[in-house]
Amino acid sequence: MRIANYDGRVHLLVGDGEASGIDVGKASAGRWDGTPAAVFDDWPAFRSWAADVDADGPEPLDPSLLGAPSPTPRQVFAAGLNYAAHAAEGGMGPPEAPPIFTKYLSSLVGPFGEIALPSATVDWEVELVVVMGAASTRVAEEDAWGHVAGLTIGQDLSDRVVQMQPPAPQFSLGKSFPGFGPTGPWLVTPDEFDDPDDLRLGCSVNGESMQDGRTSDLIFPVPKLIAHLSSVVTLHPGDLIFTGTPSGVGVGRRPPRFLGVGDELTTHIEGIGEMRHRFVVPQDH
Repeated sequence: MRIANYDGRVHLLVGDGEASGIDVGKASAGRWDGTPAAVFDDWPAFRSWAADVDADGPEPLDPSLLGAPSPTPRQVFAAGLNYAAHAAEGGMGPPEAPPIFTKYLSSLVGPFGEIALPSATVDWEVELVVVMGAASTRVAEEDAWGHVAGLTIGQDLSDRVVQMQPPAPQFSLGKSFPGFGPTGPWLVTPDEFDDPDDLRLGCSVNGESMQDGRTSDLIFPVPKLIAHLSSVVTLHPGDLIFTGTPSGVGVGRRPPRFLGVGDELTTHIEGIGEMRHRFVVPQDH
């Protein structure tokens, strides 16, 4: 099953090829109000309803109106250094436990459009993003996938100067400028994948490949991340977990390379789709 946030309302996607879908609020006669939060808060019931819904009369979806699949999560978590090659390109070894930070909610945007570039040191980081589908506390690894609503694509865009600003690193702040948390283009439930623990992911800038990896190389796979996080906090329906980025980031290159005004960043994950963003001068310049 795939669901999209289309112009602020949840749509259940139907068919293949060009995206089309049905408005969940209308099709359910108001059982769900059409907002993403309502669907995630009652995810098991929604899954049951969606399995039997009449999918006649879908409407084509304009990609420019697609928003973040879970635009108002209670919490956003992100794992750092979760691929050994990415840790190595930063001069570090694999971590013994997942380094966790957050991205602030105001950074979240949809899968297509323009993003203002606040500096000359903004870097790309393709990531698989988990959307939670159940309240989760002290979840065992073997049960973790049962708590997931679905997977989507994310970019953990990062201003490297702000991120490492002394006297202590400012990871969350440097990764939370407006637009620095694009996700989409939609959510795909785990059962849609042959193996949700092994997906190819990557990104390119102006058509030039920058990152190309597989989620099977995660040091802490999705079940381990959920078990680790839920041992400390309660994960809520709709919460996001950015799972980490593979090697190939700009700051790890010699010389370093960063995004510039006019650049187009294309981000893709196997079985989900792609996002496209163009970087522009902030409006107050």
